[in-house]
Amino acid sequence: MRKRPPNLLVILIDDLRYDEFGAGGHPYMKTPYIDRIAHEGALFTRAFHTTPICSPNRASIVSGQYASRHGIIDNVARDAMSHRLPNYHLELQRLGYETAHIGKWHMGNDGKPRPGYDHWISYDGHGKLMDPMLNHNGRYRQHSGYITDIMNEHAVSFLKKKRDKPFSLFFAHKAVHPDAEQAADGTLRISAQGGYVVAERHRDLYKRDIFPPTPNMMPPQEVVKTKPAWAECFDLKRGKLSKQILKAIHAGTQEEIRLRARMMAAVDEGVGRILDTLEQRGQLDNTCIVFLGDNGYFFGEHGLGPERRFAYEEGIRSPFAVRFPSLIKAGSVRSGLVICQDIAPTLIELAGGKPGPQIQGRSLVPMFGSARTRLRQGVLVEYWAENAMPWLVGMTYKAIRTERYKYIHWVNRGRDGELDELYDLSDDPYELRNLNASKAHAGVRAKLRRELGTLVKEAVGL
Repeated sequence: MRKRPPNLLVILIDDLRYDEFGAGGHPYMKTPYIDRIAHEGALFTRAFHTTPICSPNRASIVSGQYASRHGIIDNVARDAMSHRLPNYHLELQRLGYETAHIGKWHMGNDGKPRPGYDHWISYDGHGKLMDPMLNHNGRYRQHSGYITDIMNEHAVSFLKKKRDKPFSLFFAHKAVHPDAEQAADGTLRISAQGGYVVAERHRDLYKRDIFPPTPNMMPPQEVVKTKPAWAECFDLKRGKLSKQILKAIHAGTQEEIRLRARMMAAVDEGVGRILDTLEQRGQLDNTCIVFLGDNGYFFGEHGLGPERRFAYEEGIRSPFAVRFPSLIKAGSVRSGLVICQDIAPTLIELAGGKPGPQIQGRSLVPMFGSARTRLRQGVLVEYWAENAMPWLVGMTYKAIRTERYKYIHWVNRGRDGELDELYDLSDDPYELRNLNASKAHAGVRAKLRRELGTLVKEAVGL
């Protein structure tokens, strides 16, 4: 008798940093249920977003492709394009899976169903933290309450359904993203009443806790001494709209960090209910669970905040944990380079299929059983300047991150790479010493430039 293929569950958190959960190293946040995924599975310590911003990275997760290939390169309303994505759920349907998307979609402002899903619950744009309007399989319905709790309830209800098929659920929280309205050009507008919203029961959590400052939390005037490409952009950050946005969400303050931790309390409760439901139905150990974020976030490192778009570690590293007992030993740690595009081919392989030639990610299955396995030597990170924030004009870059080094090439800044950045992460994990002009590192820089060029060509399919 043929063994039933495993269920597949992806839990995606919006804007969550790699260190914003207990097992990831947060100094005071308690996330026992998320931690259980890591403790009973594998924690991937070098997982990265290749375009660290909502829409492009979400498209990369479901397609297994770089933004250069799938074409969703920013947060502008690319609704039609997101309906044509080569989503891995299309292949899972062909393999006999019941598929579902519950939560934030945000590839285009249209929250209507996309191809590849048998069951769909989402919302337009960023949605609302309170009293959201949700699209249920093509029809909009008004809801009352806190969106994280509502999404948790829908996810659990889906998991409780009786079914003859294995399932694949893509569960995408709005948390920990603040409330914001997004125009068609991608511009965010945050009102004085907007920002982070916490469930009433969690309002008193972490009141006196402090997130320890790191050496790279510094004012812009210090940053530009070693990162000259930023000089003009930090000057633009003093504008009226910029100040309004920064003030509305407590940008770069201890209170912002606490608010995000409080929002994660409701997320973790939902993860606990999901694990309990799967366990009660005898499906927990036959479900591959992937937990990650859609991009990072800066708490003032390198003078950045509220930001996530840039190639420093806080922006591109992802929380990433996988639980699947039949292939992953509990308590495993994996340090090989992983990208979000690796999820699609991994799940297709687990479902019994073969990833198509359009998929650029690589299956993580070989890493599940071995800490020595390496899928790649370097990771490409790419970003295209956009109008979503007033200080981002001209900040297009291509970057490469290896296990030791990082090289950031600013496409529209300086001549012949004079304003580029090079870091030796083994000696300088906070990316404080730009070695781009170092004669001693000229050979390393030249090698990384060549490797970056190769990765860029591969990303676009050349």
